[in-house]
Amino acid sequence: MTHPIVKVAVIGGTGLYDIEGLTEKRELDIDTPYGKPSDVIVTGILDGVRVAFLPRHGRGHRLTPTEIPVRANIWALKSLGVEHIIAINSVGSFKKELAPGHLLIPDQLIDRTSRRESTFFGDGVVAHIGFAEPFCPNMRQLLYDCAKEAGAKVHNGGTYVVMEGPAFSTRAESRLHKSWGADVIGMTALPEAKLAREAEICYGIIACSTDYDAWHEEETPVTVDMIIATLKSNMALSKRLVKLAIGRLPESRICACPHALKNAIVTDPKAISPDRREHLKLIIGKYIK
Repeated sequence: MTHPIVKVAVIGGTGLYDIEGLTEKRELDIDTPYGKPSDVIVTGILDGVRVAFLPRHGRGHRLTPTEIPVRANIWALKSLGVEHIIAINSVGSFKKELAPGHLLIPDQLIDRTSRRESTFFGDGVVAHIGFAEPFCPNMRQLLYDCAKEAGAKVHNGGTYVVMEGPAFSTRAESRLHKSWGADVIGMTALPEAKLAREAEICYGIIACSTDYDAWHEEETPVTVDMIIATLKSNMALSKRLVKLAIGRLPESRICACPHALKNAIVTDPKAISPDRREHLKLIIGKYIK
């Protein structure tokens, strides 16, 4: 079945399970080589722009961070023609000034996950993407500008530690991560950002601070109720920000993201089996003839 090309996608995290105002809505049940995505992908028109929406944890919040089928999610969005992903993530803050209810547009990541498939490559095809700057710089600036316009208390740039979960940090872990100079901690930015880069999709995060993790002894340690309460109060703002950003994404991309694999594939094309060529056609087809 042929689907309309969709260039913009929103991946919703905890508390964001739909996009209001979509018209011409369709639910797409997509199969990928990595199984089904987290849920059906909803497409529609928002202020004249065709958009795809995917709830990262599934509707009803059924998937732990480790269980999220991230390869299937990114593959499915790539198959629709997506070039930009706006991701919403709830995070704990290591900085007193980055208070609950504030937003951060991060520019760096530290990977503390251990149980997740984080690449489309392997099994006879080797590629090493550049990941020094894990987020599209153009998208980062756009999201920051739109957040300010939407009235958010937003911080530009910062380091996001990605932990495995699903338990929250111990106090010792929280103090360690804070001592590294990190700004926030969450469970879902990786491998999403890495896979988006491999798929040559521009990717940016709106990180919603919901708590002070466990380092701040004057504050109550983080609980799910605390996260949900803060997210609910912040969700209207996040939706307004997303709507602004979607309307301002460029028609053509001038960043490095669309060419991330150009010099990354190190396997001799002659050594790639026909099965692997076919399997990875969506990702490497334009480079491996």
